[in-house]
Amino acid sequence: MDDSESRKMRAERRRQNQDDSPRYHQGQYIPALENPESDMGICAWCLMGFSILLVLATLPISIWMCIKIVKEYERAIIFRLGRILKGGAKGPGLFFILPCTDSFINVDMRTITFDIPPQEVLTKDSVTVCVDGVVYYRVQNATLAVANITNADAATRLLAQTTLRNVLGTKNLAEILSDREEIAHSMQSTLDDATDDWGIKVERVEIKDVKLPLQLQRAMAAEAEASREARAKVIAAEGEMNASRALKEASMVIAESPSALQLRYLQTLNTIAAEKNSTIIFPLPIDMIQGFLKQ
Repeated sequence: MDDSESRKMRAERRRQNQDDSPRYHQGQYIPALENPESDMGICAWCLMGFSILLVLATLPISIWMCIKIVKEYERAIIFRLGRILKGGAKGPGLFFILPCTDSFINVDMRTITFDIPPQEVLTKDSVTVCVDGVVYYRVQNATLAVANITNADAATRLLAQTTLRNVLGTKNLAEILSDREEIAHSMQSTLDDATDDWGIKVERVEIKDVKLPLQLQRAMAAEAEASREARAKVIAAEGEMNASRALKEASMVIAESPSALQLRYLQTLNTIAAEKNSTIIFPLPIDMIQGFLKQ
């Protein structure tokens, strides 16, 4: 199943849950919004009224405690008497809180990067390798990142480590060394699916380094050297065969014209003399010494 089909299935499940359960707010699962403000008791309303009266009585000093500012890359999740306010995250810019009943948490929406510590993985072909990587992610929904998980950053880091081991455990060593992009894409899809309910969007995953055992490196180097030597011997043998064929054709041409052999002798003498050599070799035809050999 590809990524588009899995996303469609998740969206369909969310729509069904949104229709059947009050725990969904604006298409997102938020347990803290299970009971809206209309279900608050009399005590809660009394505390809110007292807080408002206290703010009005201490104006304008209290205004500095009510006005808060969040930066462009941040969002604020406001809790009123322990419950998340309707409307989701606030910001960027100014927003107001009640000093006695409200508290807020700032969530950074920028892309966060972290290194996956080196993981020792046993591959499918029983080879132990040490692999590390880097993950890029950002908070897509600040309300989910606060309400659905205690520490989204730590959870994403731990999940990235286990996902790296699980994905590489299904690959051979050759696949790990050659298909890094495919492995990174598979990890990104898995992490994105797992962190979707936390309001986390995994943007990119990269495999940094694959460390092999020293003995395995030596074995692979010896195998590569032997393969190169074998190819070199094959190439040398093919060159010798081609050269012998060329010499055979040349000898056939010379045999058809005896004068061509004499011209070749003279050309060889010319080449030797051009090198300023003190030794000159005069070839003696075999026909001249055949009579001596018979005697």
